Amino acid sequence: MLVLTRKTDESIVLGSNIEIKILGIEEGKVKIGISAPKDVEIYRKEIYLEIQEENKVATSRKTDLEQLKNFFKK
Repeated sequence: MLVLTRKTDESIVLGSNIEIKILGIEEGKVKIGISAPKDVEIYRKEIYLEIQEENKVATSRKTDLEQLKNFFKK
């Protein structure tokens, strides 16, 4: 893990097209801004982990093929 120290209005650049800027530090919380192309997905880690878990559950469910066939016949 790379650990960097930044002050308000300082940035970190990832690759050539992603910038993470420190917008402010208040009451022990850091406010950041992220500039990235629209095709780059950005999530808070806890949301990302929830999405991963939901995807695991969805792929582990057995699908009733007859029910699926009937769905598309409508």
